[in-house]
Amino acid sequence: MLPSQKRNDAVELSDIQTFAAVARTGGITRAAEELNTVQSNVTQRIKALEAEIGTALFERHSRGMTLTGAGKRLLPYAQRMAALSREAVLAARDDGEPKGPLSIGSMETTAAVRLPPLLADFHRRFPAVRLSLRTSPTADLVTGVLEGMLDGAFVAGPVAHADLTVTSAFREELVLVSARRWASLAELRAGTPESGPTALAFRTGCTYRQRLEQIFVEFGWPSAARFELGTLDGMIGCVAADMGVTLLPRAVVERSAMNGSVTMHALSPSHARVETLFIQRRAGHQTSALHGFLSCLTRDDDIIAA
Repeated sequence: MLPSQKRNDAVELSDIQTFAAVARTGGITRAAEELNTVQSNVTQRIKALEAEIGTALFERHSRGMTLTGAGKRLLPYAQRMAALSREAVLAARDDGEPKGPLSIGSMETTAAVRLPPLLADFHRRFPAVRLSLRTSPTADLVTGVLEGMLDGAFVAGPVAHADLTVTSAFREELVLVSARRWASLAELRAGTPESGPTALAFRTGCTYRQRLEQIFVEFGWPSAARFELGTLDGMIGCVAADMGVTLLPRAVVERSAMNGSVTMHALSPSHARVETLFIQRRAGHQTSALHGFLSCLTRDDDIIAA
């Protein structure tokens, strides 16, 4: 930049929102789809933002785009600005009547077993709310709430973060799940290779996966193979086929159509007990829609008092 040139330190919010979308999706095409716009518009906004800041924010390569050092430093601010913009619009539209969008996240196991009656009750009471549910591992859900992409989420405890408020929701008993032929945990430990059975788990960031890996270490199977699956039905189906073992809430397995094809092994309380928590941002505006959701959550008979 020439000495006579002056740069305005303020940037366009729409450019910041576009930057955050490209960083999140890893490419122009996916960001354009998410933002419901054309690729050329996304490209133009990124170039304008880089020109305004005076440095490259992305490295372009054949597999997409990755953040430069400057982009990594900008990203947390961009995420907060995008979240605050969305929150400001919702707050301005909020007249006390639950309506409009509400984005809730959940672990897949909780969504499959615990949430259907809760969501049905919420829909009956507040039909004007457009609720969307996203399933992900706990780590991704916590990030989604902190970044304002989710209004709240059901995650596996414990969670301790200064920017989050936590409501106890459900108590689960985790069980080790194996094929039907393993009648007891002792038989499983004696009848598998020295390295242990294959650990079937959701992707990294899943709390249940972390606990399963801890159990494998205690059982002397730290080198056991890992196999990631993306769906609950696929997980239980692979266990029933004797592909490996997994760790799931007892209630999930009991309600599965394949319950009769697997064996549940009880664990010590330190491994078995887990609390499902509902988290939301402490500083965020609690919309009437979210307030209505919380009212359904706290009146559910299966909910633990906070």
